Amino acid sequence: MKEIILGTAGHIDHGKTSLIKAITGVNTDRLKEEQKRGITIELGFASLALPSGQRLGIVDVPGHEKFVKNMVAGATGIDIVAMVIAADEGVMPQTREHMEICSLLGIRHGCVALTKTDMVDEDWLELVTEDIRDFLRGSFLEEAPIVPVSAATGAGLSTFVETLDSLSKQVPEHSPSGIFRLPVDRVFTMKGFGTVITGSLVSGRVRLGETIMVYPKGITSKVRGVQVHNQTVEEARVGQRTAINFQGLDKDQVDRGDVVSTPGALVPSYMLDVSLHYLSSNKKAAKNRTRIRFHTGTSEVMGLLIPLDREEIAPGEIAPAQIRLDAPMSVIKDDRFVIRSYSPIRTIGGGQILNPIPPKHKRFRKEIIDGLEQLSTCPPDGIVSYHAGASGYGGISFAHLKLMTNLPDKPLDTVIQGLLSRRELIQIDKDNRIYIHGSSFERLHREISDHLTAYHKSNPLKTGMPKEELKSKFPSLEGPKLFNQMILHLVKENAIVAEEESVRLTSHRVSLAADQTGVREKILDTYAESGLQPPYFKELGKNLAIDPKRAKDVLLLLVDEGHLIKVKEDLYFHTDAVEALKQRLVDFLTTNGAIDTPQFKDMTGASRKYVIPLIEYYDSKNITIRIGDIRKLRKAN
Repeated sequence: MKEIILGTAGHIDHGKTSLIKAITGVNTDRLKEEQKRGITIELGFASLALPSGQRLGIVDVPGHEKFVKNMVAGATGIDIVAMVIAADEGVMPQTREHMEICSLLGIRHGCVALTKTDMVDEDWLELVTEDIRDFLRGSFLEEAPIVPVSAATGAGLSTFVETLDSLSKQVPEHSPSGIFRLPVDRVFTMKGFGTVITGSLVSGRVRLGETIMVYPKGITSKVRGVQVHNQTVEEARVGQRTAINFQGLDKDQVDRGDVVSTPGALVPSYMLDVSLHYLSSNKKAAKNRTRIRFHTGTSEVMGLLIPLDREEIAPGEIAPAQIRLDAPMSVIKDDRFVIRSYSPIRTIGGGQILNPIPPKHKRFRKEIIDGLEQLSTCPPDGIVSYHAGASGYGGISFAHLKLMTNLPDKPLDTVIQGLLSRRELIQIDKDNRIYIHGSSFERLHREISDHLTAYHKSNPLKTGMPKEELKSKFPSLEGPKLFNQMILHLVKENAIVAEEESVRLTSHRVSLAADQTGVREKILDTYAESGLQPPYFKELGKNLAIDPKRAKDVLLLLVDEGHLIKVKEDLYFHTDAVEALKQRLVDFLTTNGAIDTPQFKDMTGASRKYVIPLIEYYDSKNITIRIGDIRKLRKAN
């Protein structure tokens, strides 16, 4: 059976609460002040079993202009609205504002309850009905039934209930999948139960014993009990009026406007990209940085309205905008919102969330404006592709894409798999399911190639560019995964050659100029002849009367080619000398088991300034291991 929520709307004292009491027996005015003053201040709740067996959750909202923010909170999650208009007064200011709010919130099903019919005659009833039809023209209630009723006499109540039953059949089934979200509309404590939160479950489901998080505060708790229509249940689903009590959660930790969801599912944000419908009933345009009251779910937060493609938004226009909030909100794409003016307070517009976690935008940027147009009109694969492209090298996670597309896991995964198969999307982190756009991947490919080309041009005698130096050219990369993946990709494509600590273009070849060839021979001969007592590099240039920079470039080339070995800074040996000494050392240790520094010095025939660096070099290469003042073989050689 479907889960459906009915909400009332309409001007103060038009009989909303009396009507609900007449069909349910529940007085939704639970506060003493409400009962004393005879007006609804806070949200009221009831339920109704329809003739078909369908059950409605009911939210009764206040009609007074001072409590419109409570009305907006109550309208969250409404499937059917009963627009209540008193026959003796007809359409009034709050009737119009509530109608605008319901339209902005995307409510599509409803009827008009024409109340207090016992207070007027037939002729007046006919006139007011005609006036209401004129009022409804062009709205989502244009073809809706108008049902005359009287809570005092009971006239028309059965017809009203039958109308609700008929409307309930038109409401589509809610998808049970998606992120569990319960915007909080009431918080109280109950003796023996602790803190209880109520709200209309707008997506997903919640079960007894699950861990939840209160957003945007980030407080976690465990579900201790769940009720739907005052009945204890194991699970509550989307479309149900739900009460949940929590383990170890204080009443003061939760407020109306908070959202209960799964830990890690939502992301609080001070920025929201929106498509704003600025109502034609406004008398003047909305300028940049207009101070507003932003309502979504059950929350109200102050903020600034930033038009992105124009200087100001004229009455009746629909425009892309960014909302900059004073406090963070946790929403998802396609959530509906209402904005009200700062002072005097009245509803001025509303619309849909396009991006729930955007960066701060500069105005009049074509790529931003075009992107928001894409988000409002494109199919899901276009939306995913846009966000992946906008994320650059940082990539976009599956968890964030759920918020940015408002798709459940399986449909979103299907979209992503399609983009991966077309190489429009590249997965760069399998564990965290992070993706970048194919164009970003190709751009990184080009930039790596460009950096290597420039490096080879500046350092023609170096066989490759150090990997860490290359990675430092991309400060926007978060972590090593994308860089390493790109290096592997380029190696597979035979575009580059990756060695232990450096990379080079496959086409790169070291080529010595004629004068450098002579320097190479001089350096190599010097190290070959000096054996285990070579000159330090700073002495080499002086002895050979060659330019130190040119000598260093050639020296490093000889190291890359394997002819020389760097033992420590500024000290190099010919490879043959080091390898020959290594063999003698291994033979000695195999026979004698250990060697001390004086014995090693005798073996080398070199001074102490060479002996210590050499033995430490063999330690670093896992040939020997130092134990006190002696060395032993680290492993069989």
